[in-house]
Amino acid sequence: MAMGINVASWLTARRVRVHGLLLAVCLWSVYAADLATPGLRDRNGLIKGTDFLHFYTLGSIARQDRGELLYDMRAQAELLRKLVPEAAGSLYVPLYGPQVSLLFAPFARLSYGSALTAWLALNVLLYGLCCYTTWRHCPNLRSERWTVLILAIAFPGFFHLIAWGQTSGLALVCFTLAYLALRNRRHFLAGLAIGSLVFKPQLGLAAAVILILACEWKVVAGAVAAALVQLAAGWLHYGTQVMRDYVRALANVSDVLALLEPRAYQMHSLRAFWSLLVPWPNIALVLYLISAIAVLGLAVRCWKSQAPLGIRYATLLFATVLVAPHLTVYDLVLLAPAVLLVGDWAMGQKTVPLAATVRLLLYLCYFSFLLGPLVRFTHLQFSVMTMVALIWVGWRVPAASAYRDAA
Repeated sequence: MAMGINVASWLTARRVRVHGLLLAVCLWSVYAADLATPGLRDRNGLIKGTDFLHFYTLGSIARQDRGELLYDMRAQAELLRKLVPEAAGSLYVPLYGPQVSLLFAPFARLSYGSALTAWLALNVLLYGLCCYTTWRHCPNLRSERWTVLILAIAFPGFFHLIAWGQTSGLALVCFTLAYLALRNRRHFLAGLAIGSLVFKPQLGLAAAVILILACEWKVVAGAVAAALVQLAAGWLHYGTQVMRDYVRALANVSDVLALLEPRAYQMHSLRAFWSLLVPWPNIALVLYLISAIAVLGLAVRCWKSQAPLGIRYATLLFATVLVAPHLTVYDLVLLAPAVLLVGDWAMGQKTVPLAATVRLLLYLCYFSFLLGPLVRFTHLQFSVMTMVALIWVGWRVPAASAYRDAA
């Protein structure tokens, strides 16, 4: 109780704005300095856009209608060397569904630099729209627009999304649309949005378990329909053999994990938490499964509770990140709506002791998401611990609300 009161008095809106502004200036100054080099290589010698090069290559494959290259890692490396000579030596693990290459075909019509600029601009726009539409449904944050804007710009997930040139912004759009549909009781439409995550299937795992166990059958039906339609697009364009190659690539993903996850400290999930902490892989896997089941159990109970939709949906998003078998730092952008929704609840429950704890946890999230490199020395991923605490909060909200009503 005392800690909650102290936190509430210390985390003033002004202090949060100043800290957020300092963080934003630091992050984006580093990014600008890193890119301020001639050519397509940054100051670290990496290709600018990093992962976008892979998507640019996939788009070129779609334009050339060469489906046989979609899951041939060596052939793709040779192709990207021809497309972007400065990127010679780059190697990417091909695991995306064939439909993803169709999405990036228009970008492949441009030079790599122009395509990257267009992709990053689109991601900034999508991120801004997702944050804005979520904020519009947060009445307790309505008067804190400048604080929200600063914190949105400083959010580490957004920074890494842009720095890596990744596709997680599209997943953020899916989750945001699902939330808006659920608010309007359009459960099938919410399912269509969640099912569209099939291009990053690991991000739909937690939602699938939670919604099935909660018997949200309209949402589940919509999700299945959207996933099938998206996969059918790739199948119709490339044919059955490419789909077989895709399934085979997913089935053999364990053979390429070392290439897929070269920096374990950039992972922010329960699987990464135990892998970094426990040196025995089999034991780490068992601990991951046990903790993932526990987190999903809390998330299901929260979803079926009388907690507000914002809290229930934020809990689903935190569970999505924690349970995902493969999740990198740029995927944390999915939590932008969760931070807003939980923050809105905490701002509206100032008399509830748990609300002060929530504000502290959200504050710690920003910095724990940036402490990944320290894990190489501590072997303890603090971000995972913070998110687990927020899952616990989501489970405790109904009880906290009852405390407020009784008071």
